[in-house]
Amino acid sequence: MDAQEAFLRAWGKYPTGVSVVTSIEPDGHVHGMAANGINSVSLDPLLVLVCVGHNRNSYPLIKEAGRFAINILSDEQQAIAQHYASPAESRSADFDVSFTFTPSGSAFIDGSIASMDCRIVHEQVAGDHTIFIGEVERIEVGEGEALGYCEGKFARIVSGV
Repeated sequence: MDAQEAFLRAWGKYPTGVSVVTSIEPDGHVHGMAANGINSVSLDPLLVLVCVGHNRNSYPLIKEAGRFAINILSDEQQAIAQHYASPAESRSADFDVSFTFTPSGSAFIDGSIASMDCRIVHEQVAGDHTIFIGEVERIEVGEGEALGYCEGKFARIVSGV
């Protein structure tokens, strides 16, 4: 096993929540990518980060728009996670996702347990990714249990256990 394969396998053992980072295409359509490279950064000001590979379709959209939305998925949104985890060119055009748009034009996925509209305040290139740090301008928090992911499998993350 080479170092990159070992790296991927090692991180595959780390359970994460599941999110979809949305951005807006030039024609106004919503583009999304499943992401586990997200994190909170600061409470004052409210800052989050997302790591986006330079080869991802989301990368130029986020960079040019200067904003993104993070949608933390519920355990009932596994199909949405699978849709946005697949390459954009192989996604079904018939797949229906419902969005609510923020005043800034960002897309929140309806039914998410939390969504944040973020304006980029800093970016840092790190290898084949850029770390975008966004200031949270709007937050919506919903109900439900979180969707988790570990070793290639989805699972429900139950709170309070």
